[in-house]
Amino acid sequence: MMTDPTLTRDVYMDGRFTIAQPRDGYRAATDPLLLAAAVPAQPGQSVLELGCGAGTALIALASRVAGLSLSGVERQPFYADLARRNMAENGLEACVATGDLRSIPAELRLPFDHVLANPPYYRPTGPAARDAGRDAALREETPLADWVDCGLKRLKSGGYLTIIHLAERLPELLIAIGTRAACRVRPIAARQQRSAGRIVLQARKGSRAAFVMQAPLVMHEGEAHVADGDDFTRKARAILRGGAALDWD
Repeated sequence: MMTDPTLTRDVYMDGRFTIAQPRDGYRAATDPLLLAAAVPAQPGQSVLELGCGAGTALIALASRVAGLSLSGVERQPFYADLARRNMAENGLEACVATGDLRSIPAELRLPFDHVLANPPYYRPTGPAARDAGRDAALREETPLADWVDCGLKRLKSGGYLTIIHLAERLPELLIAIGTRAACRVRPIAARQQRSAGRIVLQARKGSRAAFVMQAPLVMHEGEAHVADGDDFTRKARAILRGGAALDWD
């Protein structure tokens, strides 16, 4: 794979796993790691990722929780193929289907314990990226409500839908979920005293529990970045490098 000059091989979680991904296309940063850390999966459970890209979030989750049944759906054939190859090269078995989540492939029309997703952040009217794969990953084409509907439909009763997204789009997510699930939200702030830019939302299908807004996860120390190097907080570093779970209070 690495003879292809259009790909890089990148190391995550201090060497726990590696990912081959496009040099100039969509590249995984912290979001898939935070998403994986938020999924309360247990060994033996089944997991589906909607829009799995090159497989980073699923592999990160599997590096923390052994014995999961892994599945993903990805509409871009190139990224779906990368996900399959990345799974194999990290010693994992997974069913990665190429298809649109609005018409999910037959092999994934099953009830899952967990569904996770990192939908495109930006609205269709936003500026297009130069790379088509990056544009498809970042600029919304499938409405956010469709991601929610598919995720809830694919869950067992009592199962968890976990989504990472922009904080400004939380109202849309809550409206889409409605009364079908109980929600809790963990804001993610770059630094202390700053507004959250992202959120992790978790919805438990069929639950009637009260909505919970939890304390934010602060990613970086200090009020500003003042020197070269890593300034992650202890908790953020534990998640991004050590594979720790994102605690739900």
